[in-house]
Amino acid sequence: MLKVIRSSFLDFIDDPFYTSEAASVRYLEDGLLVIENGKIKDFGTYEQLQEKYAGIDAIAYPDKLIMPGFIDTHIHYPQTAMMAAYGEQLLEWLSKYTFPTEAKFKDKNYAAAIATVFLDELLKNGTTTALVFAAVFPESVDAFFEEAERRNLRMIAGKVMMNRNAPDFLLDTAQSSYDETKALIEKWHQKGRLLYAVTPRFAITSTDEQLDLAGKLLSEFPDVYLHTHLSENVNEVQFVAELFPNSKGYLDVYDQAGLVKEKSIFAHGVQLTEQEFKRLSETKSAISFCPTSNLFLGSGLFKLHQAKSTETPVKVGLGTDIGAGTSFSLLQTANEAYKVVQLQGEKLSSFKALFLATLGGARALSLEDKLGNFEIGKEADFIVLDPKATPAMALRNADFPVKTLEDIADKAFAIMIMGDDRTIEVTYIMGEIAYQSI
Repeated sequence: MLKVIRSSFLDFIDDPFYTSEAASVRYLEDGLLVIENGKIKDFGTYEQLQEKYAGIDAIAYPDKLIMPGFIDTHIHYPQTAMMAAYGEQLLEWLSKYTFPTEAKFKDKNYAAAIATVFLDELLKNGTTTALVFAAVFPESVDAFFEEAERRNLRMIAGKVMMNRNAPDFLLDTAQSSYDETKALIEKWHQKGRLLYAVTPRFAITSTDEQLDLAGKLLSEFPDVYLHTHLSENVNEVQFVAELFPNSKGYLDVYDQAGLVKEKSIFAHGVQLTEQEFKRLSETKSAISFCPTSNLFLGSGLFKLHQAKSTETPVKVGLGTDIGAGTSFSLLQTANEAYKVVQLQGEKLSSFKALFLATLGGARALSLEDKLGNFEIGKEADFIVLDPKATPAMALRNADFPVKTLEDIADKAFAIMIMGDDRTIEVTYIMGEIAYQSI
């Protein structure tokens, strides 16, 4: 059974940070997307493809914009219920709010209930793939993956590894974290669309032994991910230096344990040095840029221009970082990213920001062969956006759809700044509707 969808489409075929927007952006004012068995079979203008698929009734979304599903490269599902926790910076915020909340996730029924709400929120906000922190308890991973599997989602997650500098009720040991993680990898990695990430929380909460065993897991299972935090907060960086006096810096702590690799994703990177940017570039590791969280916790301004420089190019995706992040919406996250970049005297175009939320995120997660744009053969995870979702947006985008690249850049910018979950009309997973606003 073929499914044919007609609308306006926007996706990316290259990185607009390094190539011209004309060469990296694909905009079809009137296009057809053809899906077969959950994969993209064909894609092009209506004029090009109408005769080929004339016998099939198209599902039409007039005056809408279809994009690849958004990709969230850093988020904590156990923190869903503690968003908007007042008044602290990173280390104090963890102790006061996060650790007590995560203690509840030993109860698999509670974890499953939160996983359901969490995945509902992702789909409602147009996020179809995410790199997810669970809690320290294996039950929290099982609950998350069971719910993601039920929905046929492309998700990456892992059990937190944490054996010091946290409350006793949340600590594992170096050996138990290795054993439990290994069992979870064998159970869940590559099961359906699910993938596993070895997940030490951050250097402060792991001993050398635990980090070394995390590195051992990466060598034993070379296609799994490494997901952790890096250089978020000034006091955090200072504490890491005290805990690891033999390291040359925060990233070097992970490097010495064999954790800095092509499938390693480091959240934040606000305080990175030039040498650390260089090392991330050399190893083809990725950074998750989490602007709403960095502003909410007062951590600082991520140097996106340095990460995406030609001298030390680093893969970058956007992360909501719920629950220090303040919105599940990657549109709102891109909105805040624009402001973070503005505060440093730089610019972030709508195309660059939306690239980070789609193909850039796919590249950061080494999933560009499966996700991120409308290339034939990729998985059909995509979203239908309403550029006129609110009265103010309807006024701003009254003349949508538009014809030129310049005009769609302007409309996309308005969607990114003014949009949120109300802008997402439909979310498709493998060519099937998983969320519908009406």
